Amino acid sequence: MRARPLWQGRTLALLGIVLVAFSLRSAVASLSPVIDHVAADFPVSPVVLGMIGSAPPVCFAVFGLLTPLFERRFGLERVAVAAIALMSIGLLLRGVAFDSWSLLGATALVFAGVGSGNVLLPPLVKKYFPDRLGLMMTLYSTTMAVSTFLPPLVAVPVADSLGWRISLGMWGIVALLALVPWVTMLVTGRADAVAPTAPIPPARPAEPAAKREAFNPAEVATGPITTNPANPRVFGRLWRLPLAWALALVFAASSSMAYASFAWMPAMLVDIGGVTPATAGLLLSVFAAAGLPCSLLVPVLVVRFQATRPLFFFAVAAGLVGLAGLLFLPTVALALWVIVFGLTAVLFPLSLVLLSIRARTPESAVALSGFVQSIGYAVAALFPLVLGVLHETTGGWQAPLLVLAAMLVVVCPAGWVSGRRRTIEDEWESRHGRW
Repeated sequence: MRARPLWQGRTLALLGIVLVAFSLRSAVASLSPVIDHVAADFPVSPVVLGMIGSAPPVCFAVFGLLTPLFERRFGLERVAVAAIALMSIGLLLRGVAFDSWSLLGATALVFAGVGSGNVLLPPLVKKYFPDRLGLMMTLYSTTMAVSTFLPPLVAVPVADSLGWRISLGMWGIVALLALVPWVTMLVTGRADAVAPTAPIPPARPAEPAAKREAFNPAEVATGPITTNPANPRVFGRLWRLPLAWALALVFAASSSMAYASFAWMPAMLVDIGGVTPATAGLLLSVFAAAGLPCSLLVPVLVVRFQATRPLFFFAVAAGLVGLAGLLFLPTVALALWVIVFGLTAVLFPLSLVLLSIRARTPESAVALSGFVQSIGYAVAALFPLVLGVLHETTGGWQAPLLVLAAMLVVVCPAGWVSGRRRTIEDEWESRHGRW
């Protein structure tokens, strides 16, 4: 299939995907830098703070399981509109919270929407841009990287000048803008304006496993595209596939590093590095900014050069070096250790690309995305709470840092399995017969 110009007939879809991608991460990264400002108005206990830190992956895990069911009944675009609306309302309510529990409730509402959006974005890209898969994965993962480092950068200055309520609530206005393209598409009946499909090839005879390893991601980007909703049968089969579990564990490692850092890095850097809260917020932004070049390069390196394993082990090595620096030399080159640890962000765009190229169709991609993200976020949900408990119990940050390092080591076998150049359909057929 010949690639169309990126904007031709799908401008609204492009704008919708970019705006949703921006809102998904800005919702996560905008709270922890201003938690001291919030605590000046009402007390926020360490337990509630740990629960707020765990709320994103908990909601992501739950809605990772539910979203494929909603998508099957209502369709990708309608569920996307509902998810964006939930996220927008929650962000606005977070700006008017009056105690720690209302803040927690608004945060949970935010991440119910974000959890659904996380699952829907890869299949939306696959549906509307099958001929531009690598470019679109780069575009939306880069947008998410920008929206990760921008909120910590501006949160404290805005809170200092206008108050923490404005600092938190303004991101709800941004999220509302993401509704416009998708609502317009639904109202005007343009939600089915997908890219033209390629002819469906004749059925191929079974191939030996060795030949299946020669999987070319370009085939997924240009192969037959259907718009069928997620099938529970497909979702159920994923529990029996090592490849699906490997992808889930890689995603779990990525999410654990990110959400543990969003929840506790500012406080940790103040304690171990002796910096001010404003500097700690800036360093959190630096940590997030390290993901920007990763988002630009990783999709291209995976789709064109099949560099999954080198990228995975680079991320693990960088994470271990950064954690070692924070553990043993926190007052020496603190910013350097934060940047090096931030290179674990390679795992996020890597996971996103794999969700698309390890499935043949949007239907399978929805199921795989839900499976991977629900399990990955369920694991990641433990980390902010566990790290908070360890910190409170030990009175230091050594044990939490060692737990993060152990997580990176434990998922190394999963990274190796994820590098197999085959789809979930290939793996099922090699083990159980016809998909």
